[in-house]
Amino acid sequence: MHFRLVDAASRDNGAARLMSVKFETDPARYRHWKLETERDRARLVMKVDEAGGLSPGYALKLNSYDLAVDLELADAVTRLRFEHPGVSVITLESALEGMFCAGANIFMLAHSDHGFKVNFCKFTNETRLAIEDAAANSGQHYIAALNGTCSGGGYELALACGEIILVDDRRSAVSLPEIAYLGVLPGTGGLTRLVDKRKVRRDLADVFATLAEGVRGERAVKWGLVDAVAPRSRFNEAVGERVASLVDPKRAGRAGIALDALAPAESEAEIRYRHLTLRLDQARRLAELMVAGPANAPAIPAAAAALGADFYPLRLFREIDDALLRLRFNYPEIGLVLIKSAGGLERVLELDRALWERRDDWFINETLLMMKRVFKRLDLTAKSFFALIEPGSCFAGSLFELALAADRIYMKADVEGRIATGVLNAGTFPMGNGLSRLRTRFIGAPTRAAALEPGGRFDAEAALAAGLVTAAPDELDWEEELRLAVSERLSLSPDALTGMEANIRFAGPETMETRIFGRLSAWQNWIFQRPNAVGERGALKLYGQPQSPQFDYRRT
Repeated sequence: MHFRLVDAASRDNGAARLMSVKFETDPARYRHWKLETERDRARLVMKVDEAGGLSPGYALKLNSYDLAVDLELADAVTRLRFEHPGVSVITLESALEGMFCAGANIFMLAHSDHGFKVNFCKFTNETRLAIEDAAANSGQHYIAALNGTCSGGGYELALACGEIILVDDRRSAVSLPEIAYLGVLPGTGGLTRLVDKRKVRRDLADVFATLAEGVRGERAVKWGLVDAVAPRSRFNEAVGERVASLVDPKRAGRAGIALDALAPAESEAEIRYRHLTLRLDQARRLAELMVAGPANAPAIPAAAAALGADFYPLRLFREIDDALLRLRFNYPEIGLVLIKSAGGLERVLELDRALWERRDDWFINETLLMMKRVFKRLDLTAKSFFALIEPGSCFAGSLFELALAADRIYMKADVEGRIATGVLNAGTFPMGNGLSRLRTRFIGAPTRAAALEPGGRFDAEAALAAGLVTAAPDELDWEEELRLAVSERLSLSPDALTGMEANIRFAGPETMETRIFGRLSAWQNWIFQRPNAVGERGALKLYGQPQSPQFDYRRT
């Protein structure tokens, strides 16, 4: 992963140093978290290595975090679901006395470029949504055991947990001090979770979000900011009692699978995974995601976990996830991604039917949930996506969701029977708005979506008539129409396109999830570029300095 870290010298001349880290990790390489598991419960203990940031120039003091810390957390949340399925309760804890987490590292944010800051906020939101998804759909419940002060992004992490227990020692508080100290917003959905999830009263939320020192003890319980408090003398005992009350003994015997490294082959122009190839034309600001369909539709054994990490859909969607993150962070200038596929249509549909029939198996369920989260990652990626359906394509069922997630779908007119809907298109992979992509596509015609959900095959003419594709040029026009469409897209303002796509991709009802990303995208993008936050006398830039920020007090 690359990001631009702007130090004091480079700020003066407008330059930026390009840093690089890897996305993949595993518990043996964690520097900031310790994952401890028993038969039915687990502990994620945070002890951030102050010198373990992505780059020199800032220290991760007081369990403050940067992307390196959150990458480990995201990895642990996924591994708990696949490698430790017997676990039903996870506690998030701190190894620091009197301090849970001070939130996102301010010096890292102050010295990162705008695009990195926004992508960092987006990734941390997705990680916290994965925690909530684990509780809602995998039976893995998270408890934030706050043994000390918990502020900013630390409290936002706690808000993602199902329950929050705070030590009552007259010192430890929860707080969202970003507005008071930094002139920015809590970047990981804190304000939205406060009122949408925890149902904190508006006036109390207003006081809390502007009270830099936060709220302690019973007052925090009364306001709904935490679920319980316990004195330090029996804090660990209180947490242990709550964990014991939530353990599900029926899960304890499940044996997990090991998630091995993806280890793609990388070059300047291509990243090649086992089932996916990401081709990069950086000069044109264009990329191509080529998905290889399954070689076969394997029979799913009685104990589905025996299929392991090589199971085609699990492996493929882990690869797509990694590719999307690389596109976000490593290649900010790539503006358009062409999604293609190659393989047997019937093999995809057969595999989908097997997944649907065995969806009650924990391993199959987790695979489907992984696929859902990756589709959502695609929905939220600030790139344009065009799906191209050509001879040999296999956009069917679950793989057709990739096309439905695209901004446009082009299908060559002489391609017969090369797209199909199936059982997994009817709501197995809901978008952030809670609707399937078919339901969202036909938001004004729900009967049309309902008619397509049971499944069917479509040639180009039928697909165009059904509204499943954007255009179906014939052989003579195919290359020219695509050339014009690609050229036009890449000529438009990337800022305007990001705003347009964020507005039109999520038709239909609002949810906490869509509000988090919608509000974050609009407001934090704006605030992160305002002089009140990031100007030479802005609050974020002067944090930790003896000078006070200077604000332009005009409200806009």
